[in-house]
Amino acid sequence: MPRTYAPALIGLSASSLLLSACMHTATAPDGARAASTAPTKSTITYPVSRTVEHVDTYHGTRIADPYRWLEDIDASETADWVAAQNETTFAHLRGIAQRNELRTRLEQLWNYERTSPYERHGALYAFSKNDGLQNQSVLYVTDKPGAPARVLLDPNKLSTDGTVAFKGGEFSPDGRLFAYGLSSGGSDWEQWRVLDVGTGKPLADTLEWVKFSTTAWSKDGKGFYYSRYDQPSGENALKAVNTFQKVYYHEVGTPQERDRLVYERKDEPNWGFGTTVTDDGRYLLLSVWRSTEPKNLVLIRDLKAKGGKVRELVGEWTASFDFLGSEGSTLYFLTDDGAARYRVIAIDARKPARSNWREIVAEAPETLAGARLVGGQIVASYLKDARSVIRRFGLDGRALGEVALPGLGTASGFTGKARDTESFFSYTSFVDPAAVYRLDTKTGTAERIVAPAYPIDTSAYETRQVFYTSKDGTKVPMFISAKRGIALDGNNPTILYGYGGFNISVTPSFSPAVIAWLERGGVYAVANLRGGGEYGRAWHEAGMKANKQNVFDDFIAAAEYLVAEKVTSPKSLAIRGGSNGGLLVAAVELQRPDLFAAAIPAVGVLDMLRFRDFTIGRAWESDYGSVTDEEGFRTIKAYSPLHNIKPGVDYPATLVITGDHDDRVFPAHSFKFAAALQAAKPKRPALIRIDVRAGHGQGKPTSKLIDETADVYAFILDAFGR
Repeated sequence: MPRTYAPALIGLSASSLLLSACMHTATAPDGARAASTAPTKSTITYPVSRTVEHVDTYHGTRIADPYRWLEDIDASETADWVAAQNETTFAHLRGIAQRNELRTRLEQLWNYERTSPYERHGALYAFSKNDGLQNQSVLYVTDKPGAPARVLLDPNKLSTDGTVAFKGGEFSPDGRLFAYGLSSGGSDWEQWRVLDVGTGKPLADTLEWVKFSTTAWSKDGKGFYYSRYDQPSGENALKAVNTFQKVYYHEVGTPQERDRLVYERKDEPNWGFGTTVTDDGRYLLLSVWRSTEPKNLVLIRDLKAKGGKVRELVGEWTASFDFLGSEGSTLYFLTDDGAARYRVIAIDARKPARSNWREIVAEAPETLAGARLVGGQIVASYLKDARSVIRRFGLDGRALGEVALPGLGTASGFTGKARDTESFFSYTSFVDPAAVYRLDTKTGTAERIVAPAYPIDTSAYETRQVFYTSKDGTKVPMFISAKRGIALDGNNPTILYGYGGFNISVTPSFSPAVIAWLERGGVYAVANLRGGGEYGRAWHEAGMKANKQNVFDDFIAAAEYLVAEKVTSPKSLAIRGGSNGGLLVAAVELQRPDLFAAAIPAVGVLDMLRFRDFTIGRAWESDYGSVTDEEGFRTIKAYSPLHNIKPGVDYPATLVITGDHDDRVFPAHSFKFAAALQAAKPKRPALIRIDVRAGHGQGKPTSKLIDETADVYAFILDAFGR
């Protein structure tokens, strides 16, 4: 249940963020450890990374950029550098004795059936399922939950290596047609197509240059609204800056060049648009975003009015407005307008003035992380110290009770439309595989209807939540998962994960890789850092722009807590994070190299002075600030990983991870950081693993996840000397 219409322009999607990060781990059975000796000095001979005399000037300060040439990803020299780095990295990994054992065990623990919550469309129910080791999950339809199902879309048949991924889709209101997006090689660029649901056959429709788009069908099912960019020209499409997104209407059965332009803003290059049509087909809503900040405008068009034009419903950049559903002209929104921890309001489309807005669900002590209008009621998902609490409310705001959940975990999904009498959701935790539940909206009772059969009994493991004190006295929550009764002797191999940015909340989520780590006696800790959305707007703002150092301090304090409580020690502690979390890991390992044995920054924003110059990077200035502002430049430079590497420092063993098709965080961030770190002549390994036909993380095939996981775990354990 996303809070805002703006796409996840920096991190992985909220639902997959932690899971994806956890997937970069692996294991050996029964706690067995192969003998290995952690090198005291790296004996690796790194490929030559030539330097150039390139200097940029920011507000009078000259900044050298000796590896600027690595930004040219089409150059043969860059390709040769990538090949040489991978050869060096994989030679090192092949020399780690337990690597193959780790991969074998990970594959065993990954091999279990996983099912998503059902969604009803017309007379059919749709859901996705992965049999275990399929590279991509398969979309099914059935007459009713639990009945035999047939395959509607199997992405595994679209490529031999599983690198063509299903990126989501929408059924027409009657369930007869299905529009869906595919991406290749991990790119954010999507190609959209249409299926006949009855026959399962694809239609001729093909839409190109779609990115960061939602899809909304017209009530008659003849076509749908979507957003796209113009085709990039003169530059690699994986690098090109994305501006001037436009909204189109595509009529099924016609070529894309005949799509009708619905809305554009020639004066606003950074505006993007999410599209929604109300269930009754009356209104088209456009959610306008301009960056990753959790603020948006809402535009509306009456589709029943002849010659109806797009007009403002919410016209000020003051807050987030997430459309939940409608009853006639009454539109319900989840918003932080006037409520830092969010509330639900109603706006009458005929009388949209702020003075006419009505509060339906008031702000609570817990953060209202998401909501859905289903079954004539509001199903509200709260975060209580980063774990789910589900409450129901009538459309008049009357409390209808709480939905019982099994424990310390995350409930998500809550599919359904305004007049449905049932909703489906999933529940998971760090030690509980995701199970599917059916919620009876009349009684408020939830029944588990799909329970995965996991290869091992996970009851041997437990998660506890602690609160530690950061540098400035702020209390920060952290989940710690381990075997029950584990000894606190300071010797447990431990991975600490963090993100801390863009209002993204990191909540409990199951991964076979985490179980694998726990199985061999490891500890897995997740810190809920400032910059996230766990405690609402104030928590987010406390970790953005000039306050970004708070995020790093929170992560360092988490590590110090784990050491002080004898959960682990610096020689047995690794830090892990991806995307904005990759920035976190790299910045922290440079600030406190004494505190960690290994660091794994994945797909990270590592050249903070250049992020705005690639793809959608300019949108991140809402969280990071901008180098075009002198104060912002000083703040950013102080922690930018590329610009804070120092020669002669004993940095943790570092494995940088990126994908050659990452068009979210341009891979040159990782290329340049790895080259600079190697040039500093570190005592311990400083390697980069560059996956081919891979992007920022979404849609990565299972086989690639397993390979990467085994490599990361082998690297970490080797750094620990285990």
